[in-house]
Amino acid sequence: MTRIALITGGARGIGYGIARSLAAEGCALALTGTRPPSDVASALEALRADGADVLYCQSDIADRAARSALLATLRAHYGRLHVLVNNAGVAPSVRADLLDATEESFERVLRINLQGPYFLTQAVARWLIEQKRADPAFSGCIVNVSSISARVASTNRGEYCISKAGVSMATQLWAARLAEFDLPVYEVRPGIIRSDMTAGVAARYDRMIADGLVPQARWGLPEDVGRAVAALVRGDLAYSTGQIINVDGGLSLRRL
Repeated sequence: MTRIALITGGARGIGYGIARSLAAEGCALALTGTRPPSDVASALEALRADGADVLYCQSDIADRAARSALLATLRAHYGRLHVLVNNAGVAPSVRADLLDATEESFERVLRINLQGPYFLTQAVARWLIEQKRADPAFSGCIVNVSSISARVASTNRGEYCISKAGVSMATQLWAARLAEFDLPVYEVRPGIIRSDMTAGVAARYDRMIADGLVPQARWGLPEDVGRAVAALVRGDLAYSTGQIINVDGGLSLRRL
């Protein structure tokens, strides 16, 4: 039976790298994003050209009603779900020093990056448990895409760091809660990844990488993250629920 993977923010950047990797594993894909279908048509066509079964749902995961409608659409279209990849997220609209940052920015980033995925996970977990109880051989998992910012302080985007630290704790919570159902939950923690989110600060990161910030002295690519997620979805680390997989070129290493 073909496994179904829901990837939030799956039509661009890291999410698209994950989508390509899971499509190569034979998964059918349900991708979400806030952009209209016409804006992601080329990405969807490329996946389908590679043989993937792809459903795109324009959906804002920060909105409760939109999350419910999304899962209703998936039930109607596929009738099952095996994998949730919580990837969608945003950076602050303006990088502001901690002394100047606004509550409005904090609320926006936390709602999209943490609250939405947390409650999407809750709803999906209930569905996965339902399927597991109906068929003990059912195999599902959840992967949260966080960031090195869960551990590395950036004082000009504090709300982003806090949101990713929250995603990291959410991973631990859901891993502990779903272990009795043999539904593993993982965290993939990307480093400096070349994507539209980092395009505006590319020159700065180029300099930092050249100066030795990253031991593997290159940018990370969306497909680097995609390969890590694919390994988890395949079940290569089936006895490792709650674990953090760093995809950061060694940036998080402590060095003298």
